[in-house]
Amino acid sequence: MTNGETDAGNGQNGAARDRIVLVTGVSGAGRSTTLKAFEDLGYEAVDNLPLTLLEGVVLGGVRERRPLAVGVDIRTRDFGVESLIAGLDRLLASGQVSVTLLFLDCEDDVLVRRFTETRRRHPLAADRPVADGLRLERRMLSDLRKRSDLTIDTSQLSPGALKDEISRRFATGCQSGLALLITSFSYRYGLPREADLVFDARFLTNPHYDPALRDMTGRDAPVGEFIARDEDFATFLNGLGAMLSVLLPRYEKEGKSYLTIAVGCTGGRHRSVYVAERLGKMLESDGRRVHLSHRDIQRSAGQDMR
Repeated sequence: MTNGETDAGNGQNGAARDRIVLVTGVSGAGRSTTLKAFEDLGYEAVDNLPLTLLEGVVLGGVRERRPLAVGVDIRTRDFGVESLIAGLDRLLASGQVSVTLLFLDCEDDVLVRRFTETRRRHPLAADRPVADGLRLERRMLSDLRKRSDLTIDTSQLSPGALKDEISRRFATGCQSGLALLITSFSYRYGLPREADLVFDARFLTNPHYDPALRDMTGRDAPVGEFIARDEDFATFLNGLGAMLSVLLPRYEKEGKSYLTIAVGCTGGRHRSVYVAERLGKMLESDGRRVHLSHRDIQRSAGQDMR
């Protein structure tokens, strides 16, 4: 996988000049950090642009001919989900730009902690608990989230990790085509919010019960060899490959730019990690652009007990 080098600032990449990313999501999920990451990649970044001005700025020839990232949320003047979606449809219909709708999400308990630590009020809960504002905001944004091209869950991402994620996905030198994120996870800590496809690896023999393997991860050769000896492993992995060989071209035909594949096991350190690694290599060998992430690999080995 190649992260790519940005050439947005020199104006020589025609495709990049017409690239627009609309950044939205729940309050506190990291929109400001995300826009700064886009600036670092050479994008022109604009926050809280009134929706009535969006099409004029994007299509009117006023802005610099650089890729553009626009931050939009419930605080934006004249904000409305229907009007934003209608504006997005008009931009797409113009044929002049490539538009990605990026939705930033985050677990409510993490958002409440962020608001509490920064002593900020939620924009929809000036005199009420933050949780009340979040519930109302999620109802308001539900259709926008469904319409998004890409959702990034920032619950466990530091500002630096979020910037790295944006760089991996949006650096303007990246290859075109469907971008794949394969992430392993622990079912103990919930499904990844951004997952499009979820596969359960808990049926495979668990290395946790081998004392020599317990403190290792699915990236270590002895663990991989242990899992690969399971009589159903090869059938499972080949089946995933065969299914994805059908699905991925269809997703591309529908215009999907990003796909997140999640593989889970109990602790998120052994089986899911190994399956994700093997699946990633399989897809890369087919010429696919793949990024691997292991959400829970650093958690305690003693918590993987099924």
